[in-house]
Amino acid sequence: MSDPTLSHTILIVDDEPVVLGALKETLERERYHVVACSSPIKALAILAERQFAVIISDQRMPEMLGLDFLVESRKTHPNASRILITAVLALPTIVEAINKGEIFRFIAKPWLREELLATVRNAIQRHDLIMRNEVLQARSQQLNAQLTVANGELEQKVRDLETERAKLDVANTELSSRYESSLELCRRILTAYDPVLGGQAKLLVEFANKMGETEHFSEPERHALHASAWLCDLGLIGVPRELLRTFRSAPASLTERERATMQNHPVYSQTLAALVDPRPETGAIIRGHHERYDGTGYPDGLAGKRIPWAARCLAVAVGYVESGLPKQAAIDQLLAKSGTHYDPEAIRLFLKVSNLVNLPRSVREILLEELEPGMVLATGIYSPHGLLLIGEGQLLGPGTINKIRDHNQIAPISQRLLVYS
Repeated sequence: MSDPTLSHTILIVDDEPVVLGALKETLERERYHVVACSSPIKALAILAERQFAVIISDQRMPEMLGLDFLVESRKTHPNASRILITAVLALPTIVEAINKGEIFRFIAKPWLREELLATVRNAIQRHDLIMRNEVLQARSQQLNAQLTVANGELEQKVRDLETERAKLDVANTELSSRYESSLELCRRILTAYDPVLGGQAKLLVEFANKMGETEHFSEPERHALHASAWLCDLGLIGVPRELLRTFRSAPASLTERERATMQNHPVYSQTLAALVDPRPETGAIIRGHHERYDGTGYPDGLAGKRIPWAARCLAVAVGYVESGLPKQAAIDQLLAKSGTHYDPEAIRLFLKVSNLVNLPRSVREILLEELEPGMVLATGIYSPHGLLLIGEGQLLGPGTINKIRDHNQIAPISQRLLVYS
């Protein structure tokens, strides 16, 4: 293993050969690499050719004072530790030189060997610290320069992304506008084919949007429900007008083939709607909006929760709109078909958001999933067979709510749920 002291070169300048030799021998015993010179003029020439960690100079020399030599050496060796050896202490001058950074330390003649070696060690440590600091500063400057470049590139990328985002926002706005225009065009096509269908579509969209504004839908479901309300009857434009009128006025008189044609219109609607909104969610809602909760609907005979939730909600709105009945009669018909044709929760949501029912100010309508401990029932809850499950005025606790929900899993509760506010 190499001795670290050999990597540090020390320059000694003294016009007295005996002193010069003594200093050189003392330092070389400590395994320092030493260059000795008796002339400060020659020493400056040596300094111009090579680097030294420490420069030691006598003060009184005929060619140049040691302090002047050390000040001059600072021009080529700013990082070297400079030590002045003097027999005559001009203390104010020396202190000023140290304070100005022109010399690192001074040693008085005659010197003590231990003091000399300690001063040299400290001088070398100072030089090493300065050199390491310069390396670190250079590295720091390099990293700062790289960081500046990277920040500039990042800022440019951010500006580019902002530009792209602005373009995307414009494109999305245009796309959304075109999408809504496409939906409106479909409604106009329906209206041109049959004014009743156009009016129903507009009303369906209003109900669908009100239901979609609640927390009971995810964002994709909300969007798909909106589109489905516009497009769910699009397939009817392929049905003969006479058949459509017969279906409305006397559905029992339809032949099997005619009935099959009408019951397949959700499939036709799904196919046509895909040209406007190709997302699977929208197609599934359109296809399922005439399925029945008890499995007797069409076109696929789905039942219960196999029917998409948004399709169950749209089915209630369609049932209300297509009934052609006065408001209360239409509501009564929905409630009569709760649990068979329609999901009771979907009916409750429809009635809650559509503001079709005038309730006393102290009573509000809720969904089954919104039941919470502490609520008080404004009406009793009955099973589909008329069995009283929970009486009016009952304070609901966790056990009671679980009982209601468990019963609903076995035999769906079709009535409205009213609680006191």
